[in-house]
Amino acid sequence: MKLSCHCGSVEAEINSTVNELAKIVRCNCSICKRKNATMGMVKNEDFKLTKGEDKIKLYQYHTKVAKHYFCTECGIYTHHIPRSAPAMTGFNLGCVDEIKVEDIKEIAQFDGLNHPMDQEK
Repeated sequence: MKLSCHCGSVEAEINSTVNELAKIVRCNCSICKRKNATMGMVKNEDFKLTKGEDKIKLYQYHTKVAKHYFCTECGIYTHHIPRSAPAMTGFNLGCVDEIKVEDIKEIAQFDGLNHPMDQEK
C-alpha cells in the first residue's frame, strides 16, 4: 500500500494489505481525540518512508516516548511510533487512497486516555 499526505510531500510504502494489518484502531488519548484518525498498525520494518523525510515534523508530549509525525506543508498526521508498542508503526488509514475507512467493520478502541503505562506510577 502507498501512503501520502494531503499535499503529496510525504509518501510511504506499507508492506501489508488492509486485511493483513496487525490491528486497526481508534484511540481516545488527548492527541488521537483531536486528530480523529483511524490507524492501521504494522511492524516497523513493514513501514518505509519513501519521500519527504525533510518535510516530516516530530511531535512528542507527556512522557516524550511516543513519536507522532506530521507533514510540515499540509499538517496531516501520517504515522506514529506508539509508546506501548515501539516495535510497531501506526499510520493514518485516511492517507491510503485505496482504503475506504468508512467501510472498515472491525475497529478496535484503545483507551489511551487511561493508558496502562500511566497506571504504573
